[in-house]
Amino acid sequence: MTRVVIVSAGLGSPSTTRLLANQMAAGVRRAEPGASVEVVELRPLAHDVVDATLTGFASPRLQHVIDQVGAADALGFVTPIFQASYSGLFKSFADVLEPDQLIGKPVLLGATGGTARHSLAVEHAMRPLMAYLQAVPVPTGVFASPHDWSAEGEGALTSRVDRAVGELMSLLGGAGTGRTRDDEIDLFSETMLSISDPSRGT
Repeated sequence: MTRVVIVSAGLGSPSTTRLLANQMAAGVRRAEPGASVEVVELRPLAHDVVDATLTGFASPRLQHVIDQVGAADALGFVTPIFQASYSGLFKSFADVLEPDQLIGKPVLLGATGGTARHSLAVEHAMRPLMAYLQAVPVPTGVFASPHDWSAEGEGALTSRVDRAVGELMSLLGGAGTGRTRDDEIDLFSETMLSISDPSRGT
């Protein structure tokens, strides 16, 4: 059975970051109904994460999450974007992982932000961190702005999630990303327009 753990570093309650993590989990279940999928929230573990960075020792409940990450066949990481980069909670969690814990693991990358102008943070912030940790992030990163939670954007968000999950499942199956040069991106979709026109994301 495929085991997928999706880690949400959302700071609010409720959190759009957690909503995106849930969307990713649902996408995995659609792609592989028999998969074991668990979403883990870091917010309740924030003090444990800080304590671990200061002492070098993880509390039992934080260690449980670290062990889950290590045992997973594939992972998802979802973070809010602040000042064009991932949250401190997300980075602090990455800092308490073992240096070799993510080597070779396929990873979904997701992020949320208050404006579509943050959308490239997945590429210029999250992806380099995964490269350093020697994880294998899928080509499609999923960013969700306020537009994507509206009736107009919801379908496009689901489509991006399914594309990213499809790449993840293909990697797990040993067939690369499953992408070809025939794949197309609609540059005039509502999602793409919301990125080029920030007023659509407000």
